[in-house]
Amino acid sequence: MAEPRVIVVGAGMGGLAAAADLARRGARVTVLDRASAPGGKMRRVEVDGVGIDGGPTVFTMKWIFDGLFGDAGQRLEDHLVLHEAGIIARHAWRRGGQLDLFADVARSAEAIGDFAGAREAAAYRAFCTRAQGIYRTLVGPFIASERPSQFDLVRRIGFAHVDRLVRTSPFATLWNALGEHFADQRLRQLFARYATYVGCSPFLAPATLMLIAHVEQDGVWLVEGGMRRVAEAVRGLAESQGATFRFGVEVRRILVARGRATGVELSDGERIEADAVVFNGAPDALAAGLLGDGARAAAEPVPREARTLSAVTWCMHAPTEGFALDHHNVFFAEDYQAEFETIFRRRAIVPAPTVYVCAQDRGGAERPTPGARERLLLLVNAPPDGDRAPMDRAATEAVGERAFAVLRDCGLTVRREAGAEVATTPAGFHALFPATGGALYGRLGHGFNGSFARPGARSGVAGLYLAGGGVHPGPGVPMATMSGRLAAARLLEDRAGRRRSVIAMKVGR
Repeated sequence: MAEPRVIVVGAGMGGLAAAADLARRGARVTVLDRASAPGGKMRRVEVDGVGIDGGPTVFTMKWIFDGLFGDAGQRLEDHLVLHEAGIIARHAWRRGGQLDLFADVARSAEAIGDFAGAREAAAYRAFCTRAQGIYRTLVGPFIASERPSQFDLVRRIGFAHVDRLVRTSPFATLWNALGEHFADQRLRQLFARYATYVGCSPFLAPATLMLIAHVEQDGVWLVEGGMRRVAEAVRGLAESQGATFRFGVEVRRILVARGRATGVELSDGERIEADAVVFNGAPDALAAGLLGDGARAAAEPVPREARTLSAVTWCMHAPTEGFALDHHNVFFAEDYQAEFETIFRRRAIVPAPTVYVCAQDRGGAERPTPGARERLLLLVNAPPDGDRAPMDRAATEAVGERAFAVLRDCGLTVRREAGAEVATTPAGFHALFPATGGALYGRLGHGFNGSFARPGARSGVAGLYLAGGGVHPGPGVPMATMSGRLAAARLLEDRAGRRRSVIAMKVGR
């Protein structure tokens, strides 16, 4: 069989991983992106003359990247400089209290004991054991395999081991499951934040998300040079295998003939033929017809009420004082449930929101000198209504004032100066990722069926495959990367005329 010609639309992590695998296995791959550099949501924002990570900031599940590079006969360490973070995240509460979580369970248990007492420390250890069990049950059959149905998942785990699936607590909410462990509501709030990693409410998302605790304990890494370096490294890998890249070009539509994808048409009218297309973008854009009517059938429309969280972010170059920031920091107000009810029901931002701060010059051996400007990303969760109710400058500033007030109440002062910050609202994210309303994580995963709601690699149009954070296995840098690997494997298996229910990858511990 001749080498297949494959076009990858989008150079986010899913598209990059798909390009690397496809090129390595003999496909002639061309990657197209309207941006000037790879990364997708992993964007870099220029502020006050410095580059700041304005998208994902957490690098975990290193084994996925080890496998991607290792399968090509290369080592990740030869392309990226990584430093394992001793502190996973630093947390503070407006009503008092500060707690560091460490990659080492014993150190975290000791810190929790000092913070909330011996009972909560013991509860944390039990929680970690439970999280590890959930992870081990799901990592192979779900995370590193083609999108399953509920029946497929049971079959993959094994009918004789259904008890393992039951122990993942798929019918309980994350918030309720955490209540089985922690009496201290601050700890319940801290670990409930895992739901926001996939854009969901902890009061509606399944308890299976407790597995994120084990993912973080397995290693949170700081990337020297910023997160964009991850995308650049995978681009380099793909190029070393023969893939070519074209940046600054916009795909106007995906060409479909007789029900099959046959290539793309660019905004300048150029047509590029292909045997298959991998779309690394929001499936919402396909369903909305933004890439042509022929590609509409590739994905189902996502109703507004099924969108995940959006955000208001501030990329800043500013001095801080009063609170010893680490790399990852979370500042909590008191009423966590009100925050998510306000977003998902009232479609607004709560008066005292949770604030995430990534202090990008901290966490390693070097720290900013007192009073010096440092690179910061601040994030507040927001409703994904950027296409319906865009925030004007006054509304954005009002949200900012409330967010910075929470920080001050927790002891952190950020000195804001004109020209030293760039804010992005849900409308801004909607402009970057059309048809999403600014939703950053794909389709909501609330309830038991929520884990199966995202589309898989094979779309509703023959020859058109899907990759990215809106596709199985879900959002986040490692998951989006895995989605690209799954898309490449599915494409090549379909080309070879084989069909398997599981495309397995070597998985981490």
